[in-house]
Amino acid sequence: MDDLNKSQLIAASGMTAQAERLRVVSENLANADSLPTGPNDLPYRRKVVDFRTVLDRATGTDLVQVGKVDVDRSEFQKKYDPAHPAADSSGYVLVPNVNPLIELMDMQEAQRSYEANLNVVSVSKSMLMNTIDMLK
Repeated sequence: MDDLNKSQLIAASGMTAQAERLRVVSENLANADSLPTGPNDLPYRRKVVDFRTVLDRATGTDLVQVGKVDVDRSEFQKKYDPAHPAADSSGYVLVPNVNPLIELMDMQEAQRSYEANLNVVSVSKSMLMNTIDMLK
């Protein structure tokens, strides 16, 4: 039964990490069209989630955690809009380095991983309950 409890703990840590990833993806999508307000301002910079493995000493299992949420250092694109207050002398405005298609793919991947971990919790709980019923 100890292994079933450990599997639930591991899956729950995966669910927590993927929930944080979904939060970051939704923040990126919400800011995909945000433009700077002034000519020297920078637009929103895409955020990315790094995962890491952490040893839970109490159970001796490796759990997944969000290591850090960092920014994507890729270049900003430029959009020609000479009437915008943030336009440079050539009439270009820097736009966020967020690609909505990539964000939607990341969201779908996080969702599937979350669902897979949820399935692990459900199956291990069912196996645990069946074991308890057999012992009665």
